Order: sequence, then structure tokens, then C-alpha cells
Amino acid sequence: MRRTRALAVLLAGLAALLGVGGLSPAAHAEPAGATAAGLHIRDGRLLEANGNDFVMRGVNHAHTWYPNETQSLADIKELGANTVRVVLANGHRWAENSPEDVARVIDQCKANRLICVLEVHDTTGYGEEPAAASLDQAADYWIGLRDVLVGEEDYVIINIGNEPWGNTDPAGWTRPTIEAVQKLRGAGFEHTIMVDAPNWGQDWQGVMRADARTVYDADPTGNLIFSIHMYSVYDTAEKVSDYLNAFVDAGLPILIGEFGGPADQWGDPNEDAMMATAERLDLGYLAWSWSGNTDPILDLAIDFDPGRLSAWGQRVFHGADGIAQTSREATVFGGGGPGDTEAPTAPGTPTASEVTAGSATLSWTASTDNVGVTGYGIVRVDGGAETRVAGSETNRVTLTGLTPGTVHTFAVYAEDAAGNRSARSGTVTVTTTGGTTGTCSVGYRVVGDWRSGFQGEIVIRNTGTAAIRDWTLAFTLPDGQVISTMWGGTPAQDGGSVSVTPASYTSTIPAGGSVTLGFLAGRGGTNTAPTAFTLSGSACAVA
Repeated sequence: MRRTRALAVLLAGLAALLGVGGLSPAAHAEPAGATAAGLHIRDGRLLEANGNDFVMRGVNHAHTWYPNETQSLADIKELGANTVRVVLANGHRWAENSPEDVARVIDQCKANRLICVLEVHDTTGYGEEPAAASLDQAADYWIGLRDVLVGEEDYVIINIGNEPWGNTDPAGWTRPTIEAVQKLRGAGFEHTIMVDAPNWGQDWQGVMRADARTVYDADPTGNLIFSIHMYSVYDTAEKVSDYLNAFVDAGLPILIGEFGGPADQWGDPNEDAMMATAERLDLGYLAWSWSGNTDPILDLAIDFDPGRLSAWGQRVFHGADGIAQTSREATVFGGGGPGDTEAPTAPGTPTASEVTAGSATLSWTASTDNVGVTGYGIVRVDGGAETRVAGSETNRVTLTGLTPGTVHTFAVYAEDAAGNRSARSGTVTVTTTGGTTGTCSVGYRVVGDWRSGFQGEIVIRNTGTAAIRDWTLAFTLPDGQVISTMWGGTPAQDGGSVSVTPASYTSTIPAGGSVTLGFLAGRGGTNTAPTAFTLSGSACAVA
């Protein structure tokens, strides 16, 4: 939920957001014994019980603040959404929304053919209770609703806790999240569980990004999806793409659980980039907010008139990548037409053209289908693992952000309106050009200096148009300096020659972004600074 936040905290978090990344690239195998009781995750994707891909497109609705607005779900559906995220338990510490009320919400979602994401709002953090207590209480709240939730796995996703802990103790997100998820699993919940990031849901310190693999692997069912709330700090297309692609590349499920509204005093988030990037990657997004709070979708939220969409509402539902253009109704409600179970034919083996250091264009023979092909999903193949990297409405796509001088293997799937997916195409191997990772600049400075040693800082900036990944920085310390400790990277030193490999959270440098390394070293006579730097063999400008 969007609310007043300290601008100073947001600006401080922005620097921490850039360059943070710790996700393992390995695809996660579905746990042994995992069952598809309803909506479920497989290979980093949200699927329905029948195996059809389901991409959430919808809005948030503050039901607990407006419990009598029962027409809202019908209006949301009429405008083209396939999902609604419903606010429960806000303001009275777990006391609101009885089992009977929640059962009515679920019935209304089903009657209006909407997948229902139920979220508990009382975990939003203002520091008034310990982090672990918030999500532990949330788990108890859901367990108290068990009788109306179990059996609804085809229709209901449980968002375990909204924006946990705000700005307080974000480093404590991982353990309480794991414990709350396992508590629900122990109580018999097989639902898809949605997990929000800390830092008001925005993860500007990169905690969820760094620890998502650990949290996901701790769920015995593997039925977990991560939710990022994209507001002020996501003010460029590069930041949006970098964050979402980190999860996609790691084979971890993610959606944009909240975003939206015009620019205000908290910055200028790039919602158009959010929708376009989610569409390209076939990721879900849920706009804030149908009603109430700031930046409502309705022009005058108090009237609840669907004919009075705000400018933001027009963009959400009718923009170039709006919900009305990209939503597919769940097949559990008959989406895609009755009885359509025939998958498209496999696409032709792709061919590659226009290969550069960071991009390649793939094209293939189009698939055919008894009803009609609606799109294609392009995957990176690594042995037996697959990672979705892009979507396309045509039989051609240009992939960007590829690592230079690297062998990449890709394949294609076709999908129809019912969500039926074809067999995989043959694979194509693409070797990107160059042995460098793009243009760069490096800044070096002494932060503190004493008789026998000093503290230094190195800022690596990506001045190119593609992300730099898994880099190696090389330079020479010319005056006998010896690095003893480094954070942000791991140094290896031979005489004056230094080679640095990144830490997990600095391994990716987004286009236009930077990462910072700090170190302690023994000093030489004059403590002269290095005069040249290379990044993965490519000379960098000295800033």
C-alpha cells in the first residue's frame, strides 16, 4: 500500500538498490512429492491445476475499508482483469474480516471469474512489533481462516503479509518468512503463497533479491511466488528490467504485486516500463488501487463509478500494454473457450541473426493451432534446465542484455488462448561477439588514511546499454599497497597486480548503474592511485 514515507530513506535506499543481486542462476527442480492441488508453481511459472500457464493481470481492491462495495469485483472483471488482490485485516490487528466475510469475498471472486489474491495488511511495518511476530501472527490469522480456504486452491492465492516491516529490520525478512510459510504448510495449506519484499515491499536494499532462492527452497511444496511493489525507486526502465530479470534468470517466480499512479512528491516511477517489461517477460502485475488511498484507478473513488476512470486507470486498462489487452481468463472459469485442450504445434527451430555482443534476433517457423496461436515464450536452455527470457506475439524476437563472448542456447514454445502450450522447438546456439562486457568507467578514491594503512573505495559504472554480469576487475597498485579486506568483491593480489571478482550482490551492473567496492589495505610510501582499470579485459575510463 502506498503511504507517506520519509524521502530521505527512499533516497538512501536508491543507492543500495543498484547493483544488488544474489540470485542463483540454477533452475529450481520441483520438489519430490509436490502435487498440483490447484494453482501451483513449476519451472518458475504460475500454472493452473491442468498445467496451463496463468499470468495475473488485475488490480488491488481495499475491501476491508469498503466492505459494502460488492459491485466492485464485477466492475473490475468487466474492464478486463483476470485477478484481484483483496485487502483484509487492516487497522485492528487481526480482528477484522471474519471467516464468513472472507468466504463471501471468495464467492464474489468466483462469481465474477476472478482469481482471488487474499492479503493480510496488518504486517505493514511501522516498528511497533518485532519482525518475526508480524508474519507469525499473519500465519495464525490464515490458520484461523483454514476452513474457508482449504479446498479453494484453484481460485485463491494467499499473500501471507503485506509489505512486512517497512523500513525496520529488513535483514530479518528471511527467517520469519520461511517460518511463516512452513507454519502454513504444516497446517495443511497447499495454496500458492505470495511473499512480499521488505522495505515497504520495494526491496531497495536487495534483501529479497539476495535471499529469494533460500526462501523458495525452504518451502516443501515449491508453491511460492515473490511479489515486488514498484514505486519511487523504480524510476527508470533499466531498474525495472534489472530487478525482474534477476528473478527470471534464476528461474524464480515473481510478479509486480503493487505499482501505480502519477508522479508525486515521492518521485516519478516508470509504470509504463513496468507494464511493458512484465508483458515482455510474461509476468503478472496488479495495479494499486481500485479504491481509496492515493492514486486511485477511479476518478472519484468514493463514487465507485467504473465509467469514471482516472488518467492512471485509463493507462492500466486501456494503455498499449494495459490489462484489457493482455488478460486471459483462468481456464477454471472457461477462459480460452470451452473444451479447448489441443496444444499448438511445435514452433520451427529458431535461427539467429543480427548477433552482437549483447543481443541477438531469433526467428522461427510459426506454429499452428485449432483455435489460434496467441504468443510464444522464449527460453534459455542449460542442460536440463530452462529459464524464460522473453515473450513475443510474432515468430520473431530480439533478445537483449546477453553476456558478450558467451555461448547461449535458446528454444521456443507456442501458446494458445486457452493456455495450452506446445512441445518445445529445437534449440539454437548463439555465440555473442566480443570478449568484453560493454563500456565502463571506474572511480578510485581514498576514504581514510593513517600511518600504516588506508581505506579505499572503487565505484564501477556501466556506461553501456546492456547489463554487465559476472565481471572481473583488474588494476595495478603502483606503490606497494596490499589489500587485506574487501567488501563487495573478492580480491586476488600478486605483487601490485589485483584481480577482483564480484560478490553475489554486485555481480550484475545494470545499464547506467554502478556498484561500489570498499577495502582496507596496507599503504606504501606515497599511496599513489592506480592509473588504469580493465573490466573482463575491456579498458575502462578512469573517473
